[in-house]
Amino acid sequence: MTWRGSSSPSDRIFACLAYLLPLLDVIGLVGVALFASGSFLAPLLAFIVMPLSPLLGIYYGFGGFMPLIIFFALYLLVVRNDRVPHFIRFNVMQSILIGILLSLFSIIWRYVLSSVFLPTSIVAQTLFNTVFLATLGVSIYCIFQSALGRYAEIPTISEAAYTQVRY
Repeated sequence: MTWRGSSSPSDRIFACLAYLLPLLDVIGLVGVALFASGSFLAPLLAFIVMPLSPLLGIYYGFGGFMPLIIFFALYLLVVRNDRVPHFIRFNVMQSILIGILLSLFSIIWRYVLSSVFLPTSIVAQTLFNTVFLATLGVSIYCIFQSALGRYAEIPTISEAAYTQVRY
């Protein structure tokens, strides 16, 4: 969707950078389990982790509060700021919503499913692989759409992002 006007190259770059957050979240949430289990996705995960390792160190540093700090900073300083172009605000809000979904998965896993399934069970590995591949696919799709200057349309998530981003 490009009906809100054209986006400059710098807008496209900032919109693409927003989707690093879901990648960092999924690596932190399920990446450790995939590495430990020797999943078939471990080589792909290692390929992704190598260039992101400095960001991972910063993101998960500072006592584990950095994701929360980044969430509030992005939401208050970017999404709710009318001076930031709509294209950037929409993409940042969409990446935040993807991160919230990953956090909900983490909570459900930690408090409900981990008592039923061992992390090395086939059900848990299938669940981790699915979450990792879905997040990777959605992030890559959104990065390509943002680089082209288009609004990445993800069912339900995009609608929620549109309702949160003021005009």
